[in-house]
Amino acid sequence: PMQHPGFFEKAGPFSLETIAVAVGGELAPGSDATRLVSGIVPLADASPSDLTFFENRKYLDQLQATQAGGCLVAPQFADRVPAGTTAILTKSAYRGFALALQLFYPDALWSKAAWSKAGSSKVAGPNPAGSAAVDSTAKIEDGAIIEPGAIVGAEAEIGRGSRIAAGAVIGYRVAIGRDCYVGACASVVHALVGDRVIIHAGVRIGQDGFGFAMGRGGHLKVPQVGRVIIQNDVEIGSNSTIDRGALKDTVIGEGTKIDNLVQIGHNTVIGRHCVIVGQTGIAGSAVLGDFVVMGGQSGVAGHVTVGSGVQIAGCCHVIEDTPAGSIVAGTPSRPFKQFARENATLTRLAARRGGVQTEDGKT
Repeated sequence: PMQHPGFFEKAGPFSLETIAVAVGGELAPGSDATRLVSGIVPLADASPSDLTFFENRKYLDQLQATQAGGCLVAPQFADRVPAGTTAILTKSAYRGFALALQLFYPDALWSKAAWSKAGSSKVAGPNPAGSAAVDSTAKIEDGAIIEPGAIVGAEAEIGRGSRIAAGAVIGYRVAIGRDCYVGACASVVHALVGDRVIIHAGVRIGQDGFGFAMGRGGHLKVPQVGRVIIQNDVEIGSNSTIDRGALKDTVIGEGTKIDNLVQIGHNTVIGRHCVIVGQTGIAGSAVLGDFVVMGGQSGVAGHVTVGSGVQIAGCCHVIEDTPAGSIVAGTPSRPFKQFARENATLTRLAARRGGVQTEDGKT
């Protein structure tokens, strides 16, 4: 069968000097700055015309055996780079790798839903060409892209450089900033979105919060009149949901990264640069500080405050306020060291009472 042409256009080749500048690194002394590389490949597969990177000590053997033309590497590992490979020294090789990928694949920062060319069907006003349904009162800046089948509602605003993918819905009076991406079949309503925000396919933003006045005669729906505020540089994974506030706003702080299948309840406030891993749930009116990390399938109960820098282990459930800088695990959550001691104690107790074999072979 015919070889697949790939989804993204590759730029280059680039000199090692150009790459070093792009990633904020520097070439090892005596390197040939003009040497060209034409792609980015893993350590074990790289050829002399490729760039690679080394970050994990687990792959030290592959670093020492690589045939790559250039390698992004931290200074402490520079002496492990083979003689035929030029070291590009950087404090974070993985970050350098990300920047190098942006250099080689500039159009890969946005997924491609219906069109492959950034210049396709550029919008020059409120009534773009094509089959997108854009209300006449919407304000679309020059350079924004509305793909076929997308819907842009009345009085909505979309900034230049943003792309609204096929089938997406931008609701009444919603504002989307500049250089954003709204993926296929995503919906954004009752929301204000900053610049450089990535909203992947199937995301739901701004729907009703889960609010009901419960009683024996049934559960009375409580109107939700708040908004969702998404600050700059946020990324939201596929099929995640963010409910709008009841009275106050639901807020996602600058630079926060949200994985797929995450539920964020109404009135939740999430700080800056948090990382929220898949299948996580955050209940209404919870508050997360800055740089909080939530592992997969973890949760935060409603009206709980989680301090800045807290790390929440996978499958952990936080049901009470947690001080800044804590590392917690278990259900209910408790300090990680305590959780580990409790598990070890239970394992030893079970081994003594039930004849269960422990890791060292004793019963």
